[in-house]
Amino acid sequence: MTQLRFPLFVALTLAGLCLAFSSCNTESRSQNAPTTRKTGVLLVNHGSHSPTWRQALLDLETAVKDSLLATGIIQGTRTAYMEYTEPSIATQLKAFDAEGYTDIILVPVFLTVSSHSFDDIPTIIGQKEDPQSLETLKIEKIERYTPKAKVHITPLLDFTDVLKQNILRRARALSKNPSEEGLVLIAYGDETYMKEWTSLMHDVGRYVKEHAGIEAYSYGWCGHVAHYNPDSTTVAINRVLKVKKQALVVPVLVAHDEMFQVKIIGDGISKTGNDKARITYIPDSILPDPVVEKWVIGIATEYARKIHNNEVAYLQ
Repeated sequence: MTQLRFPLFVALTLAGLCLAFSSCNTESRSQNAPTTRKTGVLLVNHGSHSPTWRQALLDLETAVKDSLLATGIIQGTRTAYMEYTEPSIATQLKAFDAEGYTDIILVPVFLTVSSHSFDDIPTIIGQKEDPQSLETLKIEKIERYTPKAKVHITPLLDFTDVLKQNILRRARALSKNPSEEGLVLIAYGDETYMKEWTSLMHDVGRYVKEHAGIEAYSYGWCGHVAHYNPDSTTVAINRVLKVKKQALVVPVLVAHDEMFQVKIIGDGISKTGNDKARITYIPDSILPDPVVEKWVIGIATEYARKIHNNEVAYLQ
């Protein structure tokens, strides 16, 4: 009996020590790890001098806010403009920090890759040290701020078919006789990433051709790459009018800005002269769009779940 009791006593003692060690280790991990995460969503866009343009982005946040908060894993939403006006990205990140947020899901409301999305935004939030962006931010007096919260940047609009669906819907709204019409896409463009922007225009044009039967398409630029000149719009329209009776002009712009939809694109249409009657145009924009709203809700919720699940796994 004595020989049996001693091993049993040793086993129980060792088990107790292991349990105590495990408990201490778990307690230590729990003390070092955050027990709760507070997640916010920051919708970031280019920014504009136009109040109409800025309001469209604020309206987007209003449209998605209730759905995001209803997830239970997102506690707040904000909108930031990259340049020209407040609230800036730095301003909104400071506000999130002041309210104790641990994670920020940054949703760039941009069409495709550009210097802004690839270089400027990561540089503004301290995730990148791009020399050219640093110089540009300094010249344009755009504040940099590295938040205490961890920032998670989501993909852009062209990551899914959201943009294609948007342009298809708007082209169909203009169309009366697809076989006699051609589509003209006018986008901002980006000199550094022209290959990607050109590819996007072709993808959208082919998508509309496949689903709406509008076979011909062309594209032009209205942003810095075109020196904010209407000539690119005129050239794109004339290219379509050479092969089709009617040109459907659709702005591939996030929101309505009088400088672009009215002045630049409008002047480009006027410069076609007598052919102006063969052009159908509404100075609208991508927003508002329920499909874009659904995309924002979906991508932000997906990232929030990953953040939440990683916390749970870590604590376990």
